[in-house]
Amino acid sequence: MALNKDKNLKVYYSIKEVADEIGVNETTLRYWESVFPQISPKKGANGVRRYTNDDVRKVRTVYHLVKEKGLTLSGAKQYLKGESKRLTAETNSEVVETLKNIREELLGIRAALDLL
Repeated sequence: MALNKDKNLKVYYSIKEVADEIGVNETTLRYWESVFPQISPKKGANGVRRYTNDDVRKVRTVYHLVKEKGLTLSGAKQYLKGESKRLTAETNSEVVETLKNIREELLGIRAALDLL
């Protein structure tokens, strides 16, 4: 399930849904919450995390900085401290995600055309 395709239909996502979509494990998300104050999903009375679309966007930004740009956690944290840099990182991570989705769609079209 792609969160970005259902974002207008669903208000909250579970930690498992977010972890699966981003490509990290749940423990990593919990750890990132302790390192990055920007990631702060709501927690229900039972302690279950509920991620909003904005939370997922912030997780994608951290993922982009750490996994795709190769920054350390402290480097990513410093990078996010500057507002203009943070906005640039968020924009870059959104562009990367959009390009990945376009690539998937194009590969699907190519596969369909190969069947003709």
